[in-house]
Amino acid sequence: MEHRIVVLGAGYTGAAAAGRIAKRLHREDVTITLVNADPDFVERVRLHQIAAGQELKPRPFDEMFAGTGVELKLAKVTAVDVDRKTVAVSAANGPGREELTYDTLVYALGSGWNDGGVPGTAEHAHEISSRPGALRLRDRLAALDAGRPVVVVGGGLTGLEAATEIAEARPDLDVSLAARGALGDWLSEKGRAHLRKVADKLGITVHEHAAVDAVEADRVTTADGRTIPADVTVWTTGFAVHPIAGATTLELTEGGQIVVDSTMRSVSHPDVYAIGDAAMALGPGDKPLRMSCASGVPMAWQAADAIAARLAGTKVPHIAIRYSQQCISLGRSEALIQFVTAEDQAVEKALTGRMAARYKELICKGAAWGTANPTLGLPTRRRRVARQEPAGLARVEATA
Repeated sequence: MEHRIVVLGAGYTGAAAAGRIAKRLHREDVTITLVNADPDFVERVRLHQIAAGQELKPRPFDEMFAGTGVELKLAKVTAVDVDRKTVAVSAANGPGREELTYDTLVYALGSGWNDGGVPGTAEHAHEISSRPGALRLRDRLAALDAGRPVVVVGGGLTGLEAATEIAEARPDLDVSLAARGALGDWLSEKGRAHLRKVADKLGITVHEHAAVDAVEADRVTTADGRTIPADVTVWTTGFAVHPIAGATTLELTEGGQIVVDSTMRSVSHPDVYAIGDAAMALGPGDKPLRMSCASGVPMAWQAADAIAARLAGTKVPHIAIRYSQQCISLGRSEALIQFVTAEDQAVEKALTGRMAARYKELICKGAAWGTANPTLGLPTRRRRVARQEPAGLARVEATA
């Protein structure tokens, strides 16, 4: 009897899970369908580079998964019914609608930007949590005259990378960063000192302890009454999970993440696995794993290995998910590698400068390479070619 595995979302975690399941389950009685709206893999950790005007290498899914046994369905997920074990999808580019049935579901729909309910943010701010958002910001920045003000709101990893990338690419702009706390206040003393050095070198004005509570077309206002001019506001204060899970009967956290066990299996629905930003899993010290590629990829490995083992009737392996570093690019020639404990707390050791930039680049390339080679080492299956289904959904099917 055929076992149908459906993976929703083809970011780092969904693509990694689909490929690893195919690698672990090289069987004819198992089908693996990967659902994603875009035909190309998005290197989300590089979206600040796109926003700053750089071009990235295209990575088409039909090439990545050719011969792996993974069927690619280009479609948008519109609903999940975990009681009926169905997924409703609509064509990525057309009117077609379809319902998929699964035996095992891997939910990897990830997250998007979170405006935090701050007035004016949705109307006036830009986001770089998606490729369309990064492209819109790129076009807006390209239209700015020299000397115009750009404000990046949020002093976390995304905000730091965005502010430094923009300031390096456009030294003619007046770039500033508004951080809720002190600059890099979670980092080591060495890490904080390097951030300040790079910000000063790039001419970035840092507004510390500046919680933004309003965004307008030409400024942002902080809770303590400061006004910061902004022709362009980039909002990077955090992420919100995809809302689809919120309409299901899955057990969720208050923030909408799916609660999973140590194998990434839903605690309420054992035929559903959740990975990446969509899931709330506990890491070292029983602390929730943070939303990041560093958490999501090993979560995908764990879910894939657990699914394969349970279908094969073998012992379920457990992957130790722990942290070792936080990699922060600060433009193309600078970076900060902050080493951390297993629980993600900074230690004094840190790598900075050009060596750190090369290190970060290797990390990004390695993550993309691993996603682009999902079943390296497997025998090549029949070549898979794309065709259009009657329902209007693009699929990838094995040729006879």
